[in-house]
Amino acid sequence: MTTPPILDGLVPAALAPKTRRIFLQEFDLPVDIGFHDFEIGAPQRLTVSVEVWVDEASFAIEDNAAAAWNYDFLRTEIIRLANSRRFNLQETLARAIYDLVAARAGVKALRVSTCKPDIYPDCAGVGVELASF
Repeated sequence: MTTPPILDGLVPAALAPKTRRIFLQEFDLPVDIGFHDFEIGAPQRLTVSVEVWVDEASFAIEDNAAAAWNYDFLRTEIIRLANSRRFNLQETLARAIYDLVAARAGVKALRVSTCKPDIYPDCAGVGVELASF
């Protein structure tokens, strides 16, 4: 098997990537969340989206897992946080996810959102978002 040639120098500088984004979109999981009596102890469906802009050094240029920013980290840590306790507010869980990801090396910008999609029959969902921009 031959390795394809590296095409260094063929991409004009104006087209060089300015940002590098990694994301986990609408991760759907049950969470014990809410402050109403009927919500306590009754896990609800929550979707979580995380967008991470990373610096060039943190974005894989080689085609191997060791060079990649680990998506599994996002997913497993969100599960761990969601199962670590009960949450009264989406804001609290979103902040915990945000703080966890923001502390990682190479993060330049970040957006975290949570959404309860099953609250109102006439709405796609209700939620919160935190962003560094």
